[in-house]
Amino acid sequence: MDVEAIYKNADAILTGHFLLSSGAHSGYYLQSAKALEDPKTAEKLATMLAEQIRAADIEARVVCAPALGGILAGYELARALGVRSIFTERVEGKMTLRRGFGVKQGEKVIVCEDVITTGGSALECAKTAEALGGEIVAFAALANRGFCRRVGGAIGGEVCKLPRNKPFFALTDFDFPVYPPDQCPLCAKYGKPVKPGSRPSA
Repeated sequence: MDVEAIYKNADAILTGHFLLSSGAHSGYYLQSAKALEDPKTAEKLATMLAEQIRAADIEARVVCAPALGGILAGYELARALGVRSIFTERVEGKMTLRRGFGVKQGEKVIVCEDVITTGGSALECAKTAEALGGEIVAFAALANRGFCRRVGGAIGGEVCKLPRNKPFFALTDFDFPVYPPDQCPLCAKYGKPVKPGSRPSA
């Protein structure tokens, strides 16, 4: 399955001038909600991701996703793996597990996002689960913006916030140009960048 083609066909690759969660600017933005709008496509993508995780002999009892963007991807991955699905959400700026969700002591957890940029939200989600006694065994995402090196991938950088001792699985890399705000050539053309995502920028 050509993941990039799926995103393009779903109009999930936006072009313009965008403010990423990391605070950097880019001419491209991945709106995974559009790619997941079709339940059959969401199921296929999650099944592919689950196959990668199984091939690496990673076992978990629960998939935990940060709201809002990770909920659909996390649920579909949990369904493909046959495990529980829970999600964290921010309350007054702090990532929290609510709605009766829980993590048992020693329970193995996979943290799943729709898109991993630097991994900030995923790391917050992981720390929330760990604080309740969970054991993070892997990170996963449908798409990787290239800041973090995934299993089988060739790109990644120092700005990645994911722990280096945990595997990171994703279906593909989107290596779009990213600019520091004070060096962004798009600002002169488009003015102020827009923030389509669900998390405030850094």
